[in-house]
Amino acid sequence: MKSTRLRTTYHETFSGLKLFYRDTNLSENIISNYKIGQIIQEKGFTDMSSIGGGLSGNLRYLIASAHAKDLSKFNPDSAKIGHYLLDSIAYFKVLDIQKSGDKTQVFLLNIPDNSLTLFKNSTSNLEEEIIEKARKKFSDKKDSALISELQTESWKERTKLPIGMDENGELFFDDSKIKSESFKKIEIDIAKKIIHVNKKPWWKFW
Repeated sequence: MKSTRLRTTYHETFSGLKLFYRDTNLSENIISNYKIGQIIQEKGFTDMSSIGGGLSGNLRYLIASAHAKDLSKFNPDSAKIGHYLLDSIAYFKVLDIQKSGDKTQVFLLNIPDNSLTLFKNSTSNLEEEIIEKARKKFSDKKDSALISELQTESWKERTKLPIGMDENGELFFDDSKIKSESFKKIEIDIAKKIIHVNKKPWWKFW
């Protein structure tokens, strides 16, 4: 993959990236289907909130996306719950999984559908940096007070299903079909707009 295409892909993925929250209750059998580095596909729309409090279930999806739609622009009531939406057929990379007691956080990065091979076969310094942010979010918020606006039956109904699989834990997408390529480690110097592959990590918080 040429560096120009890499730059375009990483710009599309990380430029304007924001974190969103989606809590639910799932069995450990279903939660165990998530693996770090896995690529998953969600067939339906993905409802999530920009407001993060304590976990209102045993599982939190922390979702990093640059392409979520702010529904408060269409419905003022959505502003009360920080309601954002991703279109159907969205792809994610499972960046990290954190557990504390009976609580789990699955950290998902929303990725372009034309970059599955790249994200399946590589990691980057940008991924590592946002993983650290995600772990801190989990540590800071897991025992915080709940956000009352997110405890309504309507919101819980919207967010009750797992992402990337059906309610029985069957994955919608088999990432083993993604072809294998040797990217391994990608370092991005944001200031210089330079991409290095398989070199010593370059650290900069975005």
